[in-house]
Amino acid sequence: MTSLSRSIGLAVLLGSVACSAWGGTITGTVKDPAGAPFPGAFVQARNEKTKITMHVLSDKQGRYRVDNLPAGDYEVRAKATGYKSDPRGGVKLAAGDSAALDFALLNDAVRWADLSMYQLRTLLPEGKGKDILARDCSACHGLQTRMAATRRDEAGWWRGVNYMRESMHARLDNHLTDQDAAELVSYLTRTFGVDSELPRFPTEMPKYKDTLRTLSDSGLNIVYVEYEMPGPNRHPFSAAPDKDGSLWIPYFGRANQIARLDPNTGVIEEFPVPHKDTAGIHTAVPAPDGSVWLGEQASNKIGKWDPKTRTITEYQDTYTPGLEGLEDGGSKHTVRVDPTGKVWGTGVRSPLTAFDPKTREFTHFREVISPYGVEIDKDGNPWFAEFRDGGAIGKVDAKTGKVSRWNPPTPNGWPRRIEIDSKGMIWVALFRGGKIARFDPKTQTFQEFQLPGPSPTPYALGIDKDDYIWYSSDAMDVVGRLDPNTGRVTEYPYPYSENMMKEFFLDSQGRMWYASPPNNRVGYFVLADGSPNP
Repeated sequence: MTSLSRSIGLAVLLGSVACSAWGGTITGTVKDPAGAPFPGAFVQARNEKTKITMHVLSDKQGRYRVDNLPAGDYEVRAKATGYKSDPRGGVKLAAGDSAALDFALLNDAVRWADLSMYQLRTLLPEGKGKDILARDCSACHGLQTRMAATRRDEAGWWRGVNYMRESMHARLDNHLTDQDAAELVSYLTRTFGVDSELPRFPTEMPKYKDTLRTLSDSGLNIVYVEYEMPGPNRHPFSAAPDKDGSLWIPYFGRANQIARLDPNTGVIEEFPVPHKDTAGIHTAVPAPDGSVWLGEQASNKIGKWDPKTRTITEYQDTYTPGLEGLEDGGSKHTVRVDPTGKVWGTGVRSPLTAFDPKTREFTHFREVISPYGVEIDKDGNPWFAEFRDGGAIGKVDAKTGKVSRWNPPTPNGWPRRIEIDSKGMIWVALFRGGKIARFDPKTQTFQEFQLPGPSPTPYALGIDKDDYIWYSSDAMDVVGRLDPNTGRVTEYPYPYSENMMKEFFLDSQGRMWYASPPNNRVGYFVLADGSPNP
């Protein structure tokens, strides 16, 4: 990839992001402590006014190039796991300006919070508390920012666990018993307490080197553009573009808001839901009429944001008797709007539902068990993925309401997200199976693609304008791209640990939008050279 092709690609794909004139460029090299070129370092240019950050990677010669930056003041830094550099502040760029900045990395410690979930699960000591962490505490966020980065005494861990039991009652009340909580606090105190039994740094453990992975040169060919949330703990779950180019963001947990992002300025407006307890907003998607529909996981409600009143109206679904107020009794995860205006909603341990805004009534498809992902095909039929042992994918006939289901070849793969490509092929992420499956509705046959790495865990799933399949690895902190024609997968690093991406949305400019809940950011990525091939 030449510097010229990289510049052209960025000009095409990033040209409408900024709120002011484009054209600024920052170039340079990154070298290791011995003075040799350092490939794979993230170079980050953060606009100090808009707080928009562009991340690029140094190539195998250690060179980097950040193109088409809007005029403004920037802070620029280079970083890599186990290395650091001094940030360069006050880098001023006018339209068309360029700046040259070289970075010499210094050795730094590798911290527990720098690791991926795969590495943490491999290196942390065994125990019942570890199993509870995996079962109940790492679905919405990982261990890095909230546990591995913090040292607390036993009383502090009790406060943290009790807060989560209260604030995330929809998930934990029916699962985390008092005995489980005590086991969890004991494990956290031993592992991440003030007198932790762990070595200070993971590099001191013999197995650490076995957890390291090497990415290809092709994996350096990516650019991320990220936006910071207006306050802490928003826990954004996704960023879905509307017809005017704004992005709609659901805040999970107790934030109880959705947000609208102007990608040109970085300005974010927030809109609260009426629900006063934990809402757990899992999805917010725009409809053609300008409204925005949202699913509340913790309250089992569908919500509608009205563009005229700029307020949200909620619609309560019913619960399983005896499980009122709990996720096991009813929840709303992913929502999508079909051409007739019906809002389809999924929920783990809940049936698939269809909400009719005209009658304000829910229809329950109880033969669909624990659905997670849902998408609407060109004929208005919703397709779903069941997230469980023996889970299937399926379709509801929009005209008759008939449900059809098909099981992927991999047993207990736990289908999670589902997407439909331009040819009508159905794609599904097999979270526990570590695969992506393609289903042909005409022949009713599957083809499965094994993903690389020891713990692929595909979660977010998206299809780009060239019908390449993108996924995020929940456990390995990488973004991957599958070539459906060859089965080749290219992995790309993410700038932070604990990416925990939930959904991908493609906009009209070919940018793939995502959110990183623990890092409190939303953004998009594109290939650095703008080509369809890595």
